[in-house]
Amino acid sequence: MFYFIGLGLYDERDVSVKGIDALKKVDAVYAEFYTARLFGGSISSLEKMIGCEIQILTREEVEEENIPIKDAQNRDVAFLSAGDPLIATTHSEMLIEARKLGLETTVIHSSSILSAAPGIAGLQAYKFGKVTTIPFTEKNFFPHSPYKAIKSNMESELHTLVLLDIRAHEDRYMTANQGMEYLMKVESELGDNVADENTLIVVIARAGSINPVVRADKIKNLIDIDFGGPLHCLMIPADLHFMEAEALISLAGAPKELFKDFI
Repeated sequence: MFYFIGLGLYDERDVSVKGIDALKKVDAVYAEFYTARLFGGSISSLEKMIGCEIQILTREEVEEENIPIKDAQNRDVAFLSAGDPLIATTHSEMLIEARKLGLETTVIHSSSILSAAPGIAGLQAYKFGKVTTIPFTEKNFFPHSPYKAIKSNMESELHTLVLLDIRAHEDRYMTANQGMEYLMKVESELGDNVADENTLIVVIARAGSINPVVRADKIKNLIDIDFGGPLHCLMIPADLHFMEAEALISLAGAPKELFKDFI
């Protein structure tokens, strides 16, 4: 059996009871934290919960060496990842490959930022368009695709969830501030009125924790605020329902004057 098990959003206690039951009976447990990671707990705490060692793999060991799949051909194996186990494309590819090899598989889902971020801000999940990710830029690498994805969603009157780059091997996690700076930079280059200083934006920090940060305001009022430790993400709302406007005021501290047409 090859188990794909989600660890949830913040700490080892986010793992489901079903997930813990599976982890206690497998022969080997692998995990990856290059797509996302937990900041509220530790792997050692999870190891104590399940009574066995967890082997953390690099991207190369997962995607090129295929260590979990190879091991699952001979014994029961669990593969752990933060959030929901099948949100990352590479994990879906692993599931497909396992099925092609005739392996018996079980997926044990968990909480995901794709549902948690809209929920805790009061935005309606069905009104979101394409999810995009802002990458760390380099001297010769400054893509405009995240900005263009937001523009496309706006044209369809859809909100955008903006994930922020993770480079776990470098211990680098993009902040909401860096994400806003990127958007403002592209705005200055393209000028499509997608994300200027007066654009309404929602900042989420440490979703899944007891006290996550949820803030909504114009970019110019949030860009210099310290939102604390990772992980962060952003949301760019499109046209709002009046209940969403009320939610951003009540749940995200948005100034009432931003929604004069609703209230």
